[in-house]
Order: sequence, then C-alpha cells, then structure tokens
Amino acid sequence: MKYRKLGNSGLRVSEISLGSWMTYGGYVDNDRSVKSIEQAYDLGVNFFDTANVYERGEAEKVMGKVLQAYPRESYVLATKVFGAMGEGPNDRGLSRKHVIEQCNASLQRLGVDYVDLYYCHRFDPETPLEETLRALDDLVTQGKVLYVGVSEWTAAQMVEALAIADKYLLDRIIVNQPVYNMFNRYIEKEIIPTGEAKGISQVVFSPLAQGILTGKYRKGAGVPAESRAASKNWGEDKLTADQLDKVEKLAGIADELGMKVSQLALAWTLRQPNVSSALVGASRPEQVIENCAASGIELSADVLQSIEDILQQ
Repeated sequence: MKYRKLGNSGLRVSEISLGSWMTYGGYVDNDRSVKSIEQAYDLGVNFFDTANVYERGEAEKVMGKVLQAYPRESYVLATKVFGAMGEGPNDRGLSRKHVIEQCNASLQRLGVDYVDLYYCHRFDPETPLEETLRALDDLVTQGKVLYVGVSEWTAAQMVEALAIADKYLLDRIIVNQPVYNMFNRYIEKEIIPTGEAKGISQVVFSPLAQGILTGKYRKGAGVPAESRAASKNWGEDKLTADQLDKVEKLAGIADELGMKVSQLALAWTLRQPNVSSALVGASRPEQVIENCAASGIELSADVLQSIEDILQQ
C-alpha cells in the first residue's frame, strides 16, 4: 500500500481508503463488514471513513467496534456532520449546537476519544460560515478532532472558509470529499485547481461509479442479485448503454495490462496528485483485496490517452 499526504498537513493516508456508505449497518451483514475492515487493515489501509447519518449511527458503531482491536495511532478515522439525525429543528445542519452535539455522539458510538478527520458533510447556507468554523476550531482545541474537512463544497465555498479561518486564526480545512470517477469529472475544472493552490486535497468517493466500473454489469445481462444495483432501490436504469459500452472497452485495456477494470479505474483516479485517497466500499473481503491492488499502479501516457479516447467517444 502506498500513502499520500492529506492536504497541506503532515498526515499520511493510504491511497485506498475504506468507506461505509450503504454497507456497514445497511445491506451487508455485520460478519462480512467485520471481515472487510479486517482485510483492509491487513493490506495496509490506514484510512477509514464513516458518517453519523449512515444508518443513523449504526455504521459508526460497527466500524468503531472492529477498529478497537487495533492500536488507535495505527489508523486514521473520519466521520461527518450535517445530515438529519432526528426530527427536531436543530437536529441537522452546521449550527454550533448541532456540530458540537453530533461530534460528541459520534465519539461515543465509535468508542474513541477523538476522530482524526471531521467533515462538514455538505455546505449549510442557513448557518453563518464563521459559526461553523469556530465550532470546528473549538473541537480541534479540545482534542476531539485533529483535522477538519468538507464534502461536496464548491471551490468558492472552500476559498471563503479559508479566508475566514485566516482572518480569525481558526483551524483550516485540509481536505474535500467529492464524487469523482471516469463518468463524473466535474472536480477537474475548479475543485482540483483550487485544492492544488490552497493546500486542500481530495478524498474521492464513488471512484468506481457505484460499481459500474467494476465490470460486473454487462449489456444484455441482468443485475447480479447481491450487487449494489439490486439493493436500496439503486435501480438498473442507472446502467446506461453508453456507459456499459465504455466499460467493455476499458476492460479490454485492463486485460492487456493484466489487471481488473476496477483497478484500472482506481489507478486512473489516483493519477491526480491532488487526490490523496480513493474511497471505496466493499461488501466482502475479496473486493477489498482487488481494490487495494490498485495502489501504486502508474499508467503510462499512452494508456491514459487511450482511456481518454474511450471516455470522450
């Protein structure tokens, strides 16, 4: 496993990280969840991601329980705040009240004294940004949070947050968590350039396009019974003919290189120096092994151009 620095900090995280959206506490049974986390750790993954809203705290409980078997200093643990955790008017968003209360609740569910990384899961237009940043800074000062990040914020929102942090000497955000894969490249236009200029790295989720880039879905074939597309009303309608055609061609390149199409897709994502880690989900340990093998793969300029030609068709 290779490691990269997280933003403008000294923290190093594994190129492949393990997430828990739609997985732990959800449609995957706990036994496979536990084995997937253990397999990832054994392969050198040191970066584990969850959120309070994933199954209303159940994902945090599962991940925290498994990670308690390992030395706390050996892994980097991230969770998030923003989404609704109740029906009350203050049970969502990025108000000081919600941020502080949810951090404490997450720490209790995870069974740890601190989280390495605390994300603002989305931007909250109803809360003054200074209020949110001051609450996060207090959590850092208290030692409950070591680093601060955001998820799916625009470049302008991140720049504004940095300006406020610098003005009032508050802790700066060092990472953004956006969606990024071969079929969703919006961050290349503004987010990555801003990150490179401001010391904010990207930890990208859905690098395999919710499984489309694994090659498990084929034209004319039904959706596999235990796949993500068959669960949570994900919907076969997301599997477009155009994407499946491209996956078939990408699989041809992967075969020539002696790798899986999923490994090709992850290596393509990690070609971006501003991407610190590709966040993957796994429903069984075998998927973890396959995904982790993508770490350290460097694609030649010719291969990258061939991929680009396919994606632009």
